[in-house]
Amino acid sequence: MIEYNEAENKMILKLVYYGPAMSGKTTNLLCLHDILDTTGRGELMMLDTKEDRTIFFDLLPFFFTAPGGLKIKLKVYTVPGQVRHDATRKAVLTRADGIAFIADSQVSESANNAESFGNLEKNLTFVGIDIDRVPLVIQFNKRDLQEITPEEELRKVWKSSGIQLFMASALQGWGILETFTSLLGMTYDSLDGRYGLAGKQGLTKDMFVKNLTRQEANGQNVR
Repeated sequence: MIEYNEAENKMILKLVYYGPAMSGKTTNLLCLHDILDTTGRGELMMLDTKEDRTIFFDLLPFFFTAPGGLKIKLKVYTVPGQVRHDATRKAVLTRADGIAFIADSQVSESANNAESFGNLEKNLTFVGIDIDRVPLVIQFNKRDLQEITPEEELRKVWKSSGIQLFMASALQGWGILETFTSLLGMTYDSLDGRYGLAGKQGLTKDMFVKNLTRQEANGQNVR
């Protein structure tokens, strides 16, 4: 899970965007990279092939210092969607602190969504992460297209899971920041009890989210 160096007072967080091939994971990160303040975002790196848009990961780092002195670095990854790259999925998923599952809203992709979520559950078990404890949100992307599953039907199906759902269009740029900030908030809640982010570091959830999205951030950038 989290990488925490107490001696150096540094914490590295890892969020992973998971989902079937062509569901919009890479487009999410490209859009997010464009939305965030250029003074706080890192370089976006991608490795593409003809077989899959992303064969390894997209890396999007941000840095800030909490009032208590803790240096926090955030990395955001995507995984390749095609089954042939399952070993890479496992490698990227290892030590994840939060996960955004990006599903394709098109009716024709329902089976692929289900298969990919099942694969996520299996791979989380493989790398030693409890799906019931790790921060997890689901985004149904491509809401701008025709022939999509109605939102009310999606919410009815997923209601019993307790997982928060987001509707989005990565191409049009809506629902992307909401997905990301919600996952950040859940990640904060997961970490606060273990590391005293509020009590020891003076870092509130609002400050945490704003610094990592550069929304009127009050933290100090560090490199």
